[in-house]
Amino acid sequence: MKNKNYKFFQHEKCEFFPCHKINKDQIQDFNCLFCYCPLYALGEKCGGNFYWSEQGIKVCTNCTFPHKRENYDQVIKKLKDLIRQISQ
Repeated sequence: MKNKNYKFFQHEKCEFFPCHKINKDQIQDFNCLFCYCPLYALGEKCGGNFYWSEQGIKVCTNCTFPHKRENYDQVIKKLKDLIRQISQ
């Protein structure tokens, strides 16, 4: 597959687009494919820019890792790792 268009989706008409603060020059590569982060369950091992609130809740408002066009393969790899973990 030459183009690999399945790795990128952008929903510009979404009322939350973009859902994170980004520079205007980054908007063209903002990927909505993983709208709800599939890596949240990995906790510390998600690879994103998060912090823990005082109540112990993982806060991902500063994280754009799954929304970067170039991170698709890394997200899929981490999902496979998660599946292996829960399958043991």
